[in-house]
Amino acid sequence: MSAPPAPHDRRTPLAWFRSRPLRSRLALLTAFAVAVAVAAVSAACWFVTRAQLEGEMDAALRNTRIDPGAVQNMIALCRQGEEPQPAAGYTVQIIDAAGVVCTSGEAAIPAGEGDVAVARGTLAYVLHTAKDTGGREMRVYTSSYRLSFPQQRPTVVAVSVARPLSEIDNAMSTLGWVLLLVSGIGVIGAGAAGLWVARTGLEPVHRLTGAVEHMAATEDLTVRIPAEGEDEIARLSRAFNQMTAALESSRDRQARLIADAGHELRTPLTSLRTNIELLARSDETGRAIPAEDRRALMASVKAQMTELAALIGDLQELARPDAVRPGPLEVVGLHTVLRSALERARLRGPELAFTTDLAPWYVRAEPAALERALVNVLDNAVKFSPPRSTVEVTLMRGELTVRDHGPGIAPDELPHVFDRFWRSPSARSLPGSGLGLSIVARTVKQTGGSVALSAAEGGGTLATLRFPGAPTPPPEVAA
Repeated sequence: MSAPPAPHDRRTPLAWFRSRPLRSRLALLTAFAVAVAVAAVSAACWFVTRAQLEGEMDAALRNTRIDPGAVQNMIALCRQGEEPQPAAGYTVQIIDAAGVVCTSGEAAIPAGEGDVAVARGTLAYVLHTAKDTGGREMRVYTSSYRLSFPQQRPTVVAVSVARPLSEIDNAMSTLGWVLLLVSGIGVIGAGAAGLWVARTGLEPVHRLTGAVEHMAATEDLTVRIPAEGEDEIARLSRAFNQMTAALESSRDRQARLIADAGHELRTPLTSLRTNIELLARSDETGRAIPAEDRRALMASVKAQMTELAALIGDLQELARPDAVRPGPLEVVGLHTVLRSALERARLRGPELAFTTDLAPWYVRAEPAALERALVNVLDNAVKFSPPRSTVEVTLMRGELTVRDHGPGIAPDELPHVFDRFWRSPSARSLPGSGLGLSIVARTVKQTGGSVALSAAEGGGTLATLRFPGAPTPPPEVAA
């Protein structure tokens, strides 16, 4: 049983070329481009040189004039049956009106119609190429001569002067071999130079590839590539370094978020677990907890569950990438959303007084996220305001200020107020996760605005939020 035939490689040259490494492709493209250029230059040089040599040969044939006496001697020798002596480097041939030929040279050249026409006086001269009886290509120039013989009337004959084209062919053959050799050396040299240039130029890409492979294998985001110069490779290296730095920072923030979240979740979970265990032990042992204590335990459980729910919601908000917005942006009335947030803040601080001065202002934001941020700002003011104090809220030309009369924030703590899970030492005993102001800063930034906290004159804290206005509020919103 014969073996099955080997599968035929159906890959096209283009597919084979694409499968080569980039360095090889660059070297092949360079060699091909040089080969095409060299071939074009060589062909042009060859044809121009041949045309120049043929022009010089034609000019030499035109300028060659045979002495009429020598022509008469050739005719006399031919009539006597003798062979005339050949001219140095030339074949001289005499043609009369009847086409009779007398040749001085290695081989006769058949007389053409043009040669006979010159002998008959129809043409002044003719220049053409013909083969002699020996098979050689000859360049022939034929012109008319007027001869006078004794006791005869003057006679007009045609005299052809010919030179072999092998003189040009030999020179062109030598030139062709020289051009072929030089072209081959040039193409090989271009390929080698292209390979060297490709290796040198792609060395930064090779380093970049190695760095990416190292990062993929080890997850080491501290890798940096030296970027020198201002070319595309240097820009690519700097972009890669920026990307790895951003990834490293993102991973560090994620690790800190997980660690901080675990720390913050541990306290309410521990308290919740303790309270539930007390309630369960009471049911298991049959020893009833006093009603007052049981109500306190249930209130504590509800408070811890509420704190856990708020903390998980804050974590979900902050875990979303900065580039992803929580929802579609809409043109909303900031004053309208602020009134809704104030109603919720009044419920949390019923003993506080709120003074408001709200001018209409429209922003492009996600309504739910914007209201949550405003509630966090107001809740922060409620939390630190002493009983029966006043919270002042003003909105004018896109600038929202919320001022409380609490203890204020120490100057050395101001740079950290928007950090995740950061809480002032004086606020450790108060409820909260330390994520509220982080969410505020994130939401305001997504609208294109800015937020800052500062110490207010006379005590307390002043929160300043600036929002860019929407180009034009929709008619239904404006109404």
